Amino acid sequence: MDSLVDGNHTAVTEFILLGLTEDPTLRVALFMVILCIYLVTISGNLSTIILIRISSQLHHPMYVFLSHLAFSDIGFSSSVTPNMLINFLVERHTISFLGCAIQFGSVVFFGSAECCLLAAMAYDRFVAICNPLLYLTKMSTQVCVQLFSMACVCAFLNTCCCTICFDSLYFCGPNQVNHFFCDFAPLVELSCSDVSIPAVALSFSAGSIILVTVFLIAISYAYILITILKMRSTEGRHKAFFTCTSHLTAVTLFYGTITFIYVMPKSSYSTDQNKVVSVFYMVAIPMLNPLICSLRNNEIKAALKRQLGRKIFP
Repeated sequence: MDSLVDGNHTAVTEFILLGLTEDPTLRVALFMVILCIYLVTISGNLSTIILIRISSQLHHPMYVFLSHLAFSDIGFSSSVTPNMLINFLVERHTISFLGCAIQFGSVVFFGSAECCLLAAMAYDRFVAICNPLLYLTKMSTQVCVQLFSMACVCAFLNTCCCTICFDSLYFCGPNQVNHFFCDFAPLVELSCSDVSIPAVALSFSAGSIILVTVFLIAISYAYILITILKMRSTEGRHKAFFTCTSHLTAVTLFYGTITFIYVMPKSSYSTDQNKVVSVFYMVAIPMLNPLICSLRNNEIKAALKRQLGRKIFP
């Protein structure tokens, strides 16, 4: 254990990530599966960003938000997945205290940004369905920039608070983290210092982001549902429901897994279950989002066909 002597204590300067499993055969299999998922994540989200940028037909707030969500998914997955893949290939994977703090901060930033972007996309759907005639006014370029700025500021402030909480922890004993990345909960179990204040501060900061964004999404969809029920046209209702389905699916998957990990009582599930669910929301969901939000959208599929047609038949 790499350490520094500080008075009568030994300060830990690096951690050992135990990863998902110690079975060599299973580690090779997981490496191949997660590597494939990560490559699909990067290629799928990058393709979404590039397609929206080069297709003038997709230069609308809904798709601009989607491109930012794709960028957030790349950052969210990249915060953890490359390090986890390395962990599968080595017997003993260490990470420095600074590296652990950077990884934790990256996860918090991109996770918070994703929450805010999902809330902004819900507001966009609310304006499009409930106030279609005022859509271009209420979702102008200036408004979109303000929403993006607010998402970045909220994510940055939450990251600062969580990083300060992490930095306030003191480690002087065991340095084996029972997880595949530097999450706050397993690190708290190793801390030698009083964790009550950092734990409360982090819960308040992260909980505020989750609760506020969930509230905004819920309010937006409550108004959307009321508006849809008032529609006389069956075709109009179907179109409105179809417009919201992909976003609702992404929201359900993301917030559902976050709730399981960070809200449910710890006694109701094991550490191994926590790891599996963490893999799903940090590795699988960033891969699924472009499939859910992009390939189910007719305009994006049409733009993709046009771009592919130009490449094949210039």
